Parts: sequence; structure tokens; C-alpha cells
Amino acid sequence: VARAMANFGLSELRLVNPRDGWPSEKARAAASRADHVIDAVTVFDDLASALADLNFVFATTARQRDGFKSVRGPVEAGRLLRARHVMGQRTGILFGRERFGLYNDEVGLADEIVTFPVDPDFSSLNIAQAALLMSYEWMKSGLEDETKTNFSGPDMKSASKEELHGLFAYLEGALEARGYFRPAPKKPKMIDNLRAVLT
Repeated sequence: VARAMANFGLSELRLVNPRDGWPSEKARAAASRADHVIDAVTVFDDLASALADLNFVFATTARQRDGFKSVRGPVEAGRLLRARHVMGQRTGILFGRERFGLYNDEVGLADEIVTFPVDPDFSSLNIAQAALLMSYEWMKSGLEDETKTNFSGPDMKSASKEELHGLFAYLEGALEARGYFRPAPKKPKMIDNLRAVLT
């Protein structure tokens, strides 16, 4: 979870009565250089205390609840969290236990529910997966251009069809001269595959 958070610029992790105690060297090893998140962890005895200073909280769940909270997808939830953050509110995302998630009374402490559009026959995510998805949506919601990446490929002009067909003809001739197309009946399929790789 710490590593997923750090990937997307989040650093305030709160734990409630961690099963294996805290601090945890196992968690530090799994964090893969997200030590700043691990070092800043705050541990609480109960959930109400962990949420007390927050203005708005989403609870994550894969299970249908009894309709007592608004339910949003991760994209909308990320945008809503960002909007509230810009307004100066303190927000949070509540994740449940690794094995069985959140109890209904715990979901009741949140303001709304966020759930992921997953296969209904295999809907459960582990905590790190859910944290990664929500952290990504948080980061994305703050970008000016959601399609922008930190790096790009080389800026090259695309080959014309004439140039591409010339390359195909040259390669086909060179490979034919070397006896590459064996057995002969497979030559058309081999040429199709070669062209698919190069386009």
C-alpha cells in the first residue's frame, strides 16, 4: 500500500489496530523505497479516531451494501476528492481488511462508497490493488491533461505506404534468398506475421 501511495504522490497512511503490530519490517520491505510513507504512518486504536479530523471519506467495497450511501466509481471519486481538497477539506479513503474488507458499521462512518468496475464473478481486490487504483485516480484528477505522460517516444514521421511496401518487398526478397520461408506452404502466413510485426 505504501509503495502504491508513493507512486502517485500520497504519503499520509493511517492504520487502525494493525494485525501484526507496528512498526513492521515486513511492511518496510514490501514498500520498496517508500520509506517516507512507512516512517510517517500514524496508528490508531479505533476507526472513529482515525477519521476524526477528516471532512470527507470514501469507503472502498466490492460488496453490495444496503443502499445507505451514495456509490461512485473510482474516476468520479478521484475527481470529487480532488475538488474537496482544493476547497481546503481533509479527505480520506477507507480500505478494509485484506481478507474480508469492511464491516457495515465501518462503512457507515464514511460519507460515500467507491467501488471498482470489476468482473462480478471475481470482484475482490487486495488492499494494495485498491490503493493503487484510487491513488492513480487521485493523481490523474489533478493533471491538466489526463492523457499526458512523463516521457514520450521519439518524434518521428510515419512511413508512407509506398515506403512500407518497399521495405516489405526488400525483406521478403532477402529472406527468400536465404531460404527462410520453410516449409513453403507456410510462406504466406509467415509474411503476414512479419508485416504485422513491422506495422
